[in-house]
Amino acid sequence: MKFRKVLRYVVVIGLGVLAGGAHAEHADEKPAPVAVAINVDWRHPAPPFEGWGTALAWFAHVTGKFAEPQRTRLADLLYGRDGLALNIARYNIGGGNAPGTPSYLRPGGDIPGFWRKPDGWNPDADDAWDWSADAGQRWWLDAIKARVTPRDLILEAFSNSPPYFMTRSGLVSGNVNGLEDNLRPGFETQFAKYLARVTAELERRHGIRFRTLSPVNEPNTPYWFSTNKQEGAHWSPEAQSRMFIALAKVLTEYGMKTEISGPDETNPQTFFVDWAGLSPDAKSVIRQLNVHTYEWIGKSGVRDIAETSGKRLWMSEVDLSPSNVREDINDMRPAIALAQQIVTDINSMNPRAWVLWQAIENRSSDPKNSSNWGLIKADFSNLERPDYQITKKFWAFANFTRFIRPGFRFLKSDNPDALVAENPETHEVVIVAVNPGIVSRMLDIRLPDAKRGTMTCKTFMTRAEDSLATSKPASCGARLSVHARPMSVVTVVATPRQ
Repeated sequence: MKFRKVLRYVVVIGLGVLAGGAHAEHADEKPAPVAVAINVDWRHPAPPFEGWGTALAWFAHVTGKFAEPQRTRLADLLYGRDGLALNIARYNIGGGNAPGTPSYLRPGGDIPGFWRKPDGWNPDADDAWDWSADAGQRWWLDAIKARVTPRDLILEAFSNSPPYFMTRSGLVSGNVNGLEDNLRPGFETQFAKYLARVTAELERRHGIRFRTLSPVNEPNTPYWFSTNKQEGAHWSPEAQSRMFIALAKVLTEYGMKTEISGPDETNPQTFFVDWAGLSPDAKSVIRQLNVHTYEWIGKSGVRDIAETSGKRLWMSEVDLSPSNVREDINDMRPAIALAQQIVTDINSMNPRAWVLWQAIENRSSDPKNSSNWGLIKADFSNLERPDYQITKKFWAFANFTRFIRPGFRFLKSDNPDALVAENPETHEVVIVAVNPGIVSRMLDIRLPDAKRGTMTCKTFMTRAEDSLATSKPASCGARLSVHARPMSVVTVVATPRQ
């Protein structure tokens, strides 16, 4: 598959203009571009970025069982160097409903558990486990391992719900009352042993390492009631504390080096409530703070907690579909929304990693009730003859993931629509700028560092007409101008000359 198409650009050093040959507004209506400055501050680089990723969960449970060559092509698109080149994966340890439970979970949402003999289940008995379960997600573990270098690969395991026989409702979708905890009283250690043993066994069988394990997901929310369509469980801050402490004890007992992450709360403000309500002992065993950004309020406050606690911070889950925009793989509005989400998340929170929820989503069957979640749309109903389509969101994400690589450090800029990062070893600089409106912008990018001298610049643009279209390499200086077309995501890669 061709990933890029070449555009011609003219580059002038200093006030160098990268003038694109792409189309802009209608010729009769085209206003003059708006001048937008991007000033870069080199003085306070962020810690090294760990990378980009996606949760596996539903899509991997299904697409890991797709016929060849489609599933291999999907793995190449997400984790191959000529695709998105992701390096992080979050593996979902399923809880699993009782055998014979009528199907009610969303397509892909019925992640199987690894247990056998639920009556009087004994985690120390060999016959209590079914290691053939979850073949789809496990195929993805092997596919990712084959595509990402050991130096860059980071794996995390996470749970949405305990197995059904450890819940109060008897269902993995939540309590009858979504505001009540669903783990049966006193089952913290049993559940911790379930999670730890699955983590250790997957490591052994697949030759991998899970750096972190997150036992709860969006815990202090009203989402998880028993009739909802996906796995989930409510955990009050007090219940979270008990679970984190129990898991830490079991990991120590099993001699595992896996760190605990959490609480994977749905948004910053609810995370504040969780963190304030956790016991000191629970806070002390959490090594990595995981936060989702399904609301924008309070992001910088999450950064403050990470800094004062000295803990690593991940933006561990988000996706979005703009309101009143029906499913359309060629619509730039979802792509712009994703790009702006990434820019604001990283500039506001300074996370060490940024992880999408589901890179592949089931294609909508009803256009009137469709959405633009996911980067690739696939038909989950046909495993033997699977079909999929790449969206503009995929290409907008590629504007970030292909060029800002693990080890880069983010730099501050004064533009709310721009993200700037530097490779501290080569001093290559990457600027990703989002133009969310219908008027062209002329970006005045200022890289005030004489030590870099003359550089070679390349520009990559995603818009309605182009998918990561690239310019020819050209000389550029510490100050350059880039024409950002309407509704576009533009990446500039400035490489110092040797």
